[in-house]
Amino acid sequence: FPTSTYIQIWADTQRELDAMLQREREEFLQPQEDREKVMKMLATAYIQYLEIFRNLEAAHDHLIHQQKQAAVRRALDAVMGRVLEIKKEMVALEKSECHYMDAMLLDLKCVPEDIEIPIPKYFIKENLKILQEREKYLNEILLNAGLLEQEPVTALTLEEGIKVIQVAERARQGRARAAFMRKIYLEEKRQSKKEEEGAGKSPDAAATCIQKVWRGYSQRKETEKLREEEMIFLGMSLPPDVEAMISLKKANALQGEVQERENFPFRQELKRTEGPHIKETLQDQITQCFVECRHITGRFPDYPPEKTGGSKAIFIEKHPEQVVEELAGKKKAEKKEEKNEKGKKAETKKAGKQVRQGRELGKPEAKLRCGQRLLGWKMGPSNFLPMLEEGSSQYQVFWENRDNRSDFLQDHDPELIKGGEREEVEEEIRVQVDEVMKEKLLKIKQAVDGETGTQKAGKGKKKKKKRKKKPRRRGACKLMSLACRTIDSLYQELAEEGLLIKVKDVNLSDYIGYYDCLRNILRETGAQPMPSIPEVRQLVTLYGILPLGSQTVRESAPLVKSLLLAGPAGVGKKMLVHAICTETGANLFNLTPSNLAGKYPGRNGLIKMLHMILKVGKELQPSVVWIGDAEKMFSKPKGEEVNPKRLTKFLPKFLRALKSKDRVLLVGTSSRPFDAKMKPFCRAFQKIILIPKPDYLTRFGKYFTLWKHYILQRGGALTKLVNLNCLAQVSDGFTQGHVVDVVHTVLTELRLLQMARKPLRTAEFVTSLARHDPVYKEEEETFQ
Repeated sequence: FPTSTYIQIWADTQRELDAMLQREREEFLQPQEDREKVMKMLATAYIQYLEIFRNLEAAHDHLIHQQKQAAVRRALDAVMGRVLEIKKEMVALEKSECHYMDAMLLDLKCVPEDIEIPIPKYFIKENLKILQEREKYLNEILLNAGLLEQEPVTALTLEEGIKVIQVAERARQGRARAAFMRKIYLEEKRQSKKEEEGAGKSPDAAATCIQKVWRGYSQRKETEKLREEEMIFLGMSLPPDVEAMISLKKANALQGEVQERENFPFRQELKRTEGPHIKETLQDQITQCFVECRHITGRFPDYPPEKTGGSKAIFIEKHPEQVVEELAGKKKAEKKEEKNEKGKKAETKKAGKQVRQGRELGKPEAKLRCGQRLLGWKMGPSNFLPMLEEGSSQYQVFWENRDNRSDFLQDHDPELIKGGEREEVEEEIRVQVDEVMKEKLLKIKQAVDGETGTQKAGKGKKKKKKRKKKPRRRGACKLMSLACRTIDSLYQELAEEGLLIKVKDVNLSDYIGYYDCLRNILRETGAQPMPSIPEVRQLVTLYGILPLGSQTVRESAPLVKSLLLAGPAGVGKKMLVHAICTETGANLFNLTPSNLAGKYPGRNGLIKMLHMILKVGKELQPSVVWIGDAEKMFSKPKGEEVNPKRLTKFLPKFLRALKSKDRVLLVGTSSRPFDAKMKPFCRAFQKIILIPKPDYLTRFGKYFTLWKHYILQRGGALTKLVNLNCLAQVSDGFTQGHVVDVVHTVLTELRLLQMARKPLRTAEFVTSLARHDPVYKEEEETFQ
């Protein structure tokens, strides 16, 4: 049973996580002065947390039990956040986004692929229906606006039409033959019954009957096998391996829906069994509080309004006298704190004077006091370690010693569900009790104190001065009109204006590249080489995909609001933007200067557009706001019709409007970042990722090549006449975009039809490649 395997993986991973937490308590809380030791410690923890991350993701994806899945989910989110926190410390320590980890990989007996960051499947899986509906709605809007071409309906060819008719006719003949054979079989069976009734049974007849049954069974099995083979041959059914793959996909798609039981009767059961007791207890508490308040103050209090929580304020297990004493104690404590702060300020002033005097006189005591501030490196506080410790304790209480052998159906645990439902049931009953007790309190006031609950009109009222209305700005009026509009109307307008675009279905794994160990030799000598493609994938996952996919990670991890992808033209910057959206199911807003030409003119129009994007992006999060050619916003326009600097002033305000709870990311792409003014350019983007051109290992690797991938993807056939090693050598300095363009130029529809009699040759690709300009060494050095 496969579920037991993933339960075991979860148990083993939880033990590894407990060991990591113990290690963090021992090592990370102590100050360290040796920089290399700190870096090694952080890198080792980073690699081990990634292994835990990978195992938890596999367990979360395959577990069917929803309560176990929720427990794994909490640990998974916390581990993702902890990885981001460690990455932040490593970047601050080395002043670089890329790190040398070969030594740590050897010590831990790992390979470079082990530090590839997995992308949790629940980012898409949990919101699959919503994303499909949203994609369908966007396609309808774009089709109606004429921004999307409808796929032409292709007619069947003559061969395909004949095949469809043959399949249908053979199926009709098969059904007719089956009906005819069944009729004959029933007639023979009827005659044999009549003969048996007329003749008596003997041992030979009994043996013949047994033989007949067995031979009929074996013959039916053989006939079924022959029929299946014939149906596969005729194309009317699929081979067993294909059917197995389809059923596996269906099982994976429906895996999350196996335990979807929304109408659990636990809430009704709790209301029936525990509801009367909860109601009686609440009424007794409220009544007791009212009686005690009248005993102290001499009158019944006013009932707390629902806006302030209703009777929640009463449900503290304290008497009114204790509350009064606590308030008096708080005031005394505040006065003491003020006195202590004044004393501390005076002491710090004196200490500052002593330090200055010590510096002047050269006293050793003053030097020691100043040196105490620099005790070495120490790990900063974490938002995710408490989550991990809490998850570990819950695992030990609920799941560690649970017997999973009898739980074959992976059914829910009713006690855990009741614990979560009990709070909601108490809240529902509290609202009902509040309504009853309000009326009861009014009646008691009328009977005992003679109060009517209404104030006499005209007393204690002061005339209010009329305030002059300030004139509203036009921009403010437009923003007020946005507040009245629905999200669907704003979504439709942005799509029709071409600002909300369709995401291409591209995964991050499609961005091909391999580790080159020679780069790390340059790092050992002190040089800073270009980052490799796997390092780019890691950084995009850390800063883009994980925070957008998980709300917990976004709220508590180091906040990254903006990201810049810089590199030569054709290295795959736009592909990475679409990959971020594909992996997280995010909306994509295109604010490239060329796309804004003639749209929302003027200052007020630009403010309106940004407010629309913010409103839609936050409501339908996650969202990605993409700015192509980002350097043009921070450079002098050179005879361009469109002013690319429209967004420059409003970009900081846009970023300030994004809070930690908003899963909205600003992504810029730039092929010439050195043309921009560096100060405002670097302020706008928190993280800058330099994307390299493909190296030799990527162009011609041991197991995979860039050329081979794109040629086969286009439909070409490789023979000995295509020398991939030669193509990899010749294409040094060219980007992935050049390779794709060359393959598409060579492998036209006509060339693909001629391939059977005229195979591909290396010279065809080399001739087409020579028409492109490579990335020269000077440009690469400028990027560095």
